[in-house]
Amino acid sequence: MRLIKGLGTGVVAVGVLSASAALAELFPMANRASLLPAVSQAPGDAVLTARAPSASSLFAGKSSGSLFAPVALPRAVPDNNDMGLGALALPNVLTDGGPIANLRNLIAKAEAGAKGYDAVQYGATIKPVAPPTAMSVQQIYDWIDATPGQPHAIGRYQFIPATLRRLVKRAGLDPKVRFSPQVQDVLADLLLADAGIEDFLAGKLPRHSFMNNLAKIWAGLPNHTGQSHYHGYAGNKATMTWATFDAAMVRIFSG
Repeated sequence: MRLIKGLGTGVVAVGVLSASAALAELFPMANRASLLPAVSQAPGDAVLTARAPSASSLFAGKSSGSLFAPVALPRAVPDNNDMGLGALALPNVLTDGGPIANLRNLIAKAEAGAKGYDAVQYGATIKPVAPPTAMSVQQIYDWIDATPGQPHAIGRYQFIPATLRRLVKRAGLDPKVRFSPQVQDVLADLLLADAGIEDFLAGKLPRHSFMNNLAKIWAGLPNHTGQSHYHGYAGNKATMTWATFDAAMVRIFSG
C-alpha cells in the first residue's frame, strides 16, 4: 500500500498501481474508442500563442531534460482572458492557422478521433465530472490526483499527467485557466517545438526524421517501421500507416 492525496486535504490509502495502469500513465494510448462528447469552444477566450521552449526536450540539440519523465466544479470556470495571461511569444509559424494547424489536425486524428478537445483516455473508468474544455487545468489536476490507478491521457493531444503539468508550467499558464481548445493548442505547439518543427521548416531536419520525432511524442503516429514507437506498451499501436502519415506530411508542407 501507499498513500495518495485525494481531492480534499485528507490522505487515502490505495493499492500499488497495476503494471498495465502504470504503463498507461507513462505512454499515451492509441485506442480512443469511448471518449466524452465534444463541446464547442466557449466565446470570449483570449488569443494565446506559446512561449519559446526553455526546458525539457526529448531530442538532441534541444534544451535538456526528458519529455517522458516518468473534482468538483466551482460555480464558474474563468475564461482565459480573465487569467491575466498576456501575450506569450513563440514564432508566428506555430500559430499561423496554416500548415501547423493542419499538422495538429493530423495528430489529433491519430490521438483523439472525433472527440477532439474533449477526449478522455478510454481506459479511465472514472471520468472527469465535466467535459475537459469546461474544466480548469487545476480541476483536471484534481481529477488525476483523486483517481489513481487508471490512465489519465486527456484532450485533443492526449496529454499524460507529467507532460501536462510540465507544459503548463513551461508556458507560464495559471492552472486556473480553462482547458480550452486554445490552451490545448498552445501546449501542443510546445511539443512540436521539442520535435524540431523550426529546424524542419528551415530545411535543417529531414521530413522523415521529424516524423520519427513526432512518433516519439504521440503513440498513435507510426515511426519509419510502420508501428508506434511504443507498440505493445499498454496496448499502444499506430492508428495510421507510415505511407498515410508521409503522404499527409507532404500535402501539408508542400506549399
